[in-house]
Amino acid sequence: VQVVESGGGLVQPGGSLRLSCAASGLTFSTDVMSWHRQAPGKERELVERIFGVGGRTLYADSVKGRITISRDNARNTVYLQMNSLKPEDTAVYYCNAQYNFWGQGTQVTVSS
Repeated sequence: VQVVESGGGLVQPGGSLRLSCAASGLTFSTDVMSWHRQAPGKERELVERIFGVGGRTLYADSVKGRITISRDNARNTVYLQMNSLKPEDTAVYYCNAQYNFWGQGTQVTVSS
């Protein structure tokens, strides 16, 4: 199983980024995928989770209305669209597949 994130970078407050996560070695279409983040000195926390069947999502209250997870099963890819970014969104963002498999992470920095 391989999980690879991309799309991080430096963005000003109020800006947007879209992260991508490509997964291989999985069924994918029925797999649970999620994004997590870890800020310096803090524990890793769940940002959003999307289920394969039914496409239901779970999200952290801190990102409600600003950050949205989606998936493209034809491309074995899950996305994290982040809008209205705040400095407190600065963290390394990790993709997780089936609760078990982690990517290497991608840095998101929100700063002016």
